[in-house]
Amino acid sequence: MTEQYELIPQLGHGPSPESLRHLRVVPAREAVHGPWPEWAHPDVVEAFGRCGVATPWLHQVQAALAAHDGEHTIVSTGTASGKSLAYQLPALDAIHRSELDPAVALEATGTTVLYLSPTKALAADQLSALAGFALPTLKVAAYDGDTDPGERRWIRDHANFVLTNPDMLNFGILPNHPGWARFFRRLAYVIVDEAHSYRGVFGSHVANLLRRLRRICAYYGSDPVFVGASATSSEPGTSFGLLIGAQATEVTVDFSPHGQTVVALWEPPLTDTRGENGAPTRRTVIAETADLLANLVSGQVRTIAFIKSRRGAETISAIARRLVDEVHPSLPGRIAAYRSGYLPEERRVLERQLRTGELLGIASTSALELGIDVAGLDAVLVAGWPGTRASFFQQIGRAGRAGQDALAAFVASDDPLDTFLVNHPEAIFDTSVEATVFDPSNPYVLGPHLCAAAAEQPLRLEEVQLFGETAQELLDGLVERGYLRRRPSGWFWTHPESAASLVNLRADGGGPMNIIDARTGVLLGTMDSPQTQYQAHTGAVYVHQGATYVVEELNERDHCVLVNRANPDYYTQARDITTIDVLEVQRTLDWGPVQVHFGDVKVTTQVVSFQRKAVVSNEVLGEEPLELEARDLFTKAIWFTVPEREMAAAGILPDAAPGALHAAEHASIGLLPLVASSDRWDIGGVSTALHMDTGMPTIFVYDGYPGGAGFVERAFDRATTWLNATREAITACGCDTGCPSCVQSPKCGNRNNPLDKAAAVTLLGLLLRHASAAGA
Repeated sequence: MTEQYELIPQLGHGPSPESLRHLRVVPAREAVHGPWPEWAHPDVVEAFGRCGVATPWLHQVQAALAAHDGEHTIVSTGTASGKSLAYQLPALDAIHRSELDPAVALEATGTTVLYLSPTKALAADQLSALAGFALPTLKVAAYDGDTDPGERRWIRDHANFVLTNPDMLNFGILPNHPGWARFFRRLAYVIVDEAHSYRGVFGSHVANLLRRLRRICAYYGSDPVFVGASATSSEPGTSFGLLIGAQATEVTVDFSPHGQTVVALWEPPLTDTRGENGAPTRRTVIAETADLLANLVSGQVRTIAFIKSRRGAETISAIARRLVDEVHPSLPGRIAAYRSGYLPEERRVLERQLRTGELLGIASTSALELGIDVAGLDAVLVAGWPGTRASFFQQIGRAGRAGQDALAAFVASDDPLDTFLVNHPEAIFDTSVEATVFDPSNPYVLGPHLCAAAAEQPLRLEEVQLFGETAQELLDGLVERGYLRRRPSGWFWTHPESAASLVNLRADGGGPMNIIDARTGVLLGTMDSPQTQYQAHTGAVYVHQGATYVVEELNERDHCVLVNRANPDYYTQARDITTIDVLEVQRTLDWGPVQVHFGDVKVTTQVVSFQRKAVVSNEVLGEEPLELEARDLFTKAIWFTVPEREMAAAGILPDAAPGALHAAEHASIGLLPLVASSDRWDIGGVSTALHMDTGMPTIFVYDGYPGGAGFVERAFDRATTWLNATREAITACGCDTGCPSCVQSPKCGNRNNPLDKAAAVTLLGLLLRHASAAGA
């Protein structure tokens, strides 16, 4: 173990820190090379050689061969495994050969390639890499919201390798496909980068978008090969096939080299302060990660700290700069934050500084998790579980990208899942990664895409099957509601408005909200509408590039949030109350007297207050009421029903039942990402000792998106694994009566009351005994 601990002092807490729960060494891996394919043009091979690739790795060759043979292909290997070569090789070869053909050159009808990435930053990185090949036949360009209008016509008319994102494909390219006729007629490859990121509702949207793309390609007579690049995931061929609507070949064995990575599982210490209902609290993940980042940067260790929230990234960066300034006044300027919502020019500067090494430390959301090629990083901090094992390994793989040994640390937040994982390392390292979960048939997702497809080109009867079994029924409903018109030849969009505007790829309705400085009128950034009631309510703290603001007004009607500059020493957290109605039961598990259901529900949620919490200690400084409108959500849920007599027989008396149900609900929400590729904030829950629709004590857990996102259905399929982990997490927590690490929820509008930790363990044991007796 001595060698393993050599890197730990860099975290700044001595050789054997108290917060270190586990240490795991991911061993170094030797490279296995393969020969260049016989069909690869010598000029293309030479171009790779100029960029430092003398011989490809075997998995790159395997994927390139499959794509060249016309098979839709997904390469699903680790971070820094060179997945880009797997699609670049066949794509560049096809372009180069077609452009060298004299007849093609005369008619300007050469091969074209479309590249899709979930972020502009990743597309910019790919653009730089492709330009570096210096192939005279390659006309590569990015086509996104930042592209100058004057360049767009040249790209449509002349580019043969176009990099874009799903948003621009939806709003700018497919609705205007006649202007792209040249491009679509010659389209040979569609590259889907970071395919594992297309999950949940976003993945459902992109799946339907790609079906629209395939339909337009068929209209122009092309049948492109789809090539996906993905982090390691379960059943990538199945997931990619569902994404594109066609069978796919998977390449999953990683033959690239990688340095040794020492991974620390780190739990922040308990503080002297007490939280809600007297619960013990730990130092916040933000304060702890900022401290570790400052220590690493002070030691000249190039580090990225990942955190899920935009506010968290900003706050970690600000605290780390302040801490570093106390010991190295020259270093604070070399720490920054990176997140979505920044203006394009801000993003480009940060990306350049990260590549050149001007930045020593950066706190980032997942915008930098995705594929940007940053060599020479020494350490990665993961602040709070990122939601999936695939994302976790993607993030820690950012260190050691240049082949050197590296340090990674997972810093647990005060959350049931994080607590479970730092104390159960086998659940991270000895379990297969999750499958990517999404549902293209979600009617709230598919309906707008059917309208958009009909607007792009009238939708014929024989094309309906491309969109799945539920499409016919949805089309009939869209005709009844006046969205589409039915004619003998198919379905038509007859409105002057853009049908593509009905599609909101990345959020649930409402469009982006502008964050505006009330004093200067300057646009600071944007935020998705569904987030605003939780993150931009009146009194909320908003952070942008290290500057802190307090929200003066949330104006949902005009889609703007007015903020004022301030320097509070607290952060804010909104709380809500929820009611739920059962609409339809679709699946049931019969565990004797206990039943588990899956189906359609209506959820009514109202944000009722927000708390001010100290940044360092998590201490609750105060709570303010809010008067915001309730929102209805029609979605999918899983629910457990338990007769009162069964609970009483297990020792849960009527006065303890509400606390048992409530605590089990909170903990199960926290542990659901263990079995589905969700985030805690993707899902919600309700528990009651007597629900009017079931007539008995019930726990509900629901998807937080219209029509569902596939998460709770995955939980239904793995219910016993989920409940076992939930019970273990509660049991393992060292508190007496419940705390944020086990049964308390930061979202709870009932102030985490009542909660009965011991009774929740009994209740979960009761459920599992009946499941076992039923053979589940």
